Amino acid sequence: MTALLSIRDLTVSYRGDGREVPALRGVSLEIEAGERLAIIGESGSGKSTLALAIAGLLARGARIGGAIEWAMPNLQMPHSFAPPSVLPAISPTRGEISSSVAGTSFSTSMIGESGNEKAISPLVGEMSGRTEGGAVERRPLHLGSAVPRLGRDIGFVFQDPSSSLDPVMPVGKQIAEVALTHLGLSWPQAYAHAKTLLERVRLPDPDASMRAYPHQLSGGQKQRVAIAAAIAAGPKLLIADEATSALDTIVQAEIVSLIRRLVAEDGMTLLFISHDIALAAELAERIAVFRYGELLELGTTAQIVNAPRHAYTRALLDAHLGLDAGPLRQAGAPA
Repeated sequence: MTALLSIRDLTVSYRGDGREVPALRGVSLEIEAGERLAIIGESGSGKSTLALAIAGLLARGARIGGAIEWAMPNLQMPHSFAPPSVLPAISPTRGEISSSVAGTSFSTSMIGESGNEKAISPLVGEMSGRTEGGAVERRPLHLGSAVPRLGRDIGFVFQDPSSSLDPVMPVGKQIAEVALTHLGLSWPQAYAHAKTLLERVRLPDPDASMRAYPHQLSGGQKQRVAIAAAIAAGPKLLIADEATSALDTIVQAEIVSLIRRLVAEDGMTLLFISHDIALAAELAERIAVFRYGELLELGTTAQIVNAPRHAYTRALLDAHLGLDAGPLRQAGAPA
């Protein structure tokens, strides 16, 4: 398969308490076009930071180094695809992000080179990615048509749909807005497209759901809406960042099945972020194991599950408790 993007020596760090705190440490990875890749690891392993770096959504104040090289046929020129968090004083040698078109590599653009600092508003088709507790909003740079655009080329499903959906806008309009912005449809066309998407994600009564507000939907229904918005413009890459962790077990299985079907139907590449190795194994063709910001192990799902090479991967597998497991008992307790 052809690589959709290549990550080379990616490092991300944040400044806290007067010191640099690394979140990613020299990660190198290729994501193949059309594959389903799962990134797993415990909290703080760097898996979500990797997803945000790919999407250009790192928080302000992050320092980034390394390279992300894209290969998309519709990209026409090399570009910098850095989040606005990258400080102007960063030396070009600290990082670069470039694109490849139709198999031809361009000279790389260095992070911090672009002079365009205009941020995309969530009101023009991007999910805002608000987080609980009033965290600083993450925004991608708007660098023109040659950039993999969040919403158009990259679809992003966040962990908590209550934080990523607008609470005062009907969900149908939120989905339609993405199609209106990125596909050039009229409002009637965009609304028709949104209804079709709600049918595809199997939301009950799509007509009524179009007029519903997020608070009127269950957690699983809101996540289906968020998925519909993420795929509304036909992205090449779908990133699902802990998209099932806030849901109960039955709904988790339904959402995983839904994502698998949509990815297959639309020919998307999937980056699935999870702390649950069993859930990842159900969905992914390859699994990458992260810990402390480092890529520890990468392999096919069968290899990772059946013959893990790293002790940490074996520990994750041993820690998984399936639904078919017996009740936990203290050693020596009667059966």
